[in-house]
Amino acid sequence: MASAQLKDPSGAAKGTVDLPAEIFDAKINRHIMWLSVVNFLNNQRQGTVKVKTRSEVSGGGAKPWRQKGTGRARAGSSRTNVWVGGGRVHGPEPRDHYNKLPKGMRRAALKSALTVRAKDEQVTILTGSGVEEGKTREVANMIKSLGLEGSKCLLVVDDNDPKVILAGRNLRKFDTSSAEQVNTYEILWADHVLITEPALQKLKEVRG
Repeated sequence: MASAQLKDPSGAAKGTVDLPAEIFDAKINRHIMWLSVVNFLNNQRQGTVKVKTRSEVSGGGAKPWRQKGTGRARAGSSRTNVWVGGGRVHGPEPRDHYNKLPKGMRRAALKSALTVRAKDEQVTILTGSGVEEGKTREVANMIKSLGLEGSKCLLVVDDNDPKVILAGRNLRKFDTSSAEQVNTYEILWADHVLITEPALQKLKEVRG
């Protein structure tokens, strides 16, 4: 059974915690993790990129010059795609990139990611979030006390606490998530995963 260190937000060691085997000791499936990460990133795309076709650019109308006698190649419109300022052929159009992975694959990918982090000893259980006032310094001091300065950290809490989100959003290498919403990409993005004790219990309930 996998285990992790138990610490309080000040960095003081409180022993070890046995991690639920059904979540942190699962079979590692790297292909499903890859599918989950690609799916997550695709779903973040807005799909709003757009270019103008020859029917949408300005100009055109009259034939640029007469068909014969000028010594130049014939031209029928200044909006053609071969002219500078003309329309774009087969350019991108607004589209929806959203795709949904089957629930079983999402679960397997998340368990694989958590198992990888647990085996690499990159999971720490905290007695609490360490955030009371919603101040950035509270999270910064906690990371420093845990010896994780310079590392990308993910803090998993049992619920979306506005104070925790507010306190961590200004830190470039820090992110927060809840036990119900944490996903494979967030776990693999982080160098170290911090999970509060209530969040660990909730993870076992909703992900086990």
